[in-house]
Amino acid sequence: MIDNPGGFMDFSRKGQLMPQEEKLATETKSSQLRIGIPAEISKNENRVPLVPESVNLLVENGHEVNIERGAGKKAGFSDKEYSEAGANVYDTASEVYKSDIITKISPPTIDEIDLIGKGKTIFSSVFLPDREKAYFGKLIHNKVKAIGYEYIKDRSGSFPVIKSMSEIVGNTAVLIAAEHLSDLDYGKGKMLGGFPGLNPSEVVIIGAGTVAEYAARTAIGMGALVKIFDDANYKLRDIQQKLASRVFTSVLQPKVILKALKTADVVIAAKHSHADRSPCLISEEMIMQMNPGTVIVDVSIDQGGCFETSRLTSHESPVFQVHDITHYCVPNIASRVPHTASYALSNYLSPVLIQIGESGGVENMLRHEHAFCNGVYIYNGILCNPAIGKKFNMPSRDLPLLLSAF
Repeated sequence: MIDNPGGFMDFSRKGQLMPQEEKLATETKSSQLRIGIPAEISKNENRVPLVPESVNLLVENGHEVNIERGAGKKAGFSDKEYSEAGANVYDTASEVYKSDIITKISPPTIDEIDLIGKGKTIFSSVFLPDREKAYFGKLIHNKVKAIGYEYIKDRSGSFPVIKSMSEIVGNTAVLIAAEHLSDLDYGKGKMLGGFPGLNPSEVVIIGAGTVAEYAARTAIGMGALVKIFDDANYKLRDIQQKLASRVFTSVLQPKVILKALKTADVVIAAKHSHADRSPCLISEEMIMQMNPGTVIVDVSIDQGGCFETSRLTSHESPVFQVHDITHYCVPNIASRVPHTASYALSNYLSPVLIQIGESGGVENMLRHEHAFCNGVYIYNGILCNPAIGKKFNMPSRDLPLLLSAF
């Protein structure tokens, strides 16, 4: 029983008058993004970074999307579809480049960099083997924020854009090989696969990563006999588990791989290197011992290629023959199926853009999503990718330190 209730209430009221801890607002204020999609000017690029459905999602979330007329045509998306999705369709690239965030597939050319205003953000591929020091110098001079698809990581530590494109490339590489294998001029007039009463086609895959996995899945599904080679046992073990099949695997021993090449119908090189150039694993002498009409698809051509006889080709003229062996050496195979590849990229990019808006802009996104920081190679005109810095002898800074300074 309380003897002095009034005294207790007085004490309580006094407590309310005491200085209280200040409560600061922690809610991040979202921002409206102005997103630009210029038309690709590269002859070999048919993809578009955002499909109409993703544009509609961005518009419904309060963002503005500006697209150059015809940007989605090669990927099978009309200007009308983009307009109905809520995008502003412009006749010139200069209008699109007034946006705060530019989304592209191919790296911007020197002329396109001039259209990117200072402080703007550019999403695109980098394709480092084709870049020169002056290219990065131009981006640095314009004080842009440059984000490369190849470098973007997710929270699991994987590269989501590279992975999705690799899945498409692996599947498409087998379909390309099947097309040329059946050709009377470039192949053997032979259908890829396995049929009752006939020996199955033999597909040799060099590498055991994502491209190799999806190439193997497609080839096995068509009934082909698949042989996979890599220099790492753990990768070979891993790909067997993913395929749920006791597919033939071997380390890269010259005698073993030469034996496989002599009976192969298709050879797919999917050996990625963390260095600038992929290793040259198949010599011209080995090529000379292969059966005429065998089809090579060198997926690694963007890093120089795994075959001594490989050289860059384009979608307009994709194949050539050396010693009667057909070589397909187009670097951006995913662009051969631009509709599918555009959806794959858009499915990643649209949620990221929405998250940037909800975070209050690119800077806040980088401060809160540390995995995403890996994609940034130039921040406000400062190089922050050590690999690029090492290749071109340019100073680079640590991005977290830069973020703390701005």
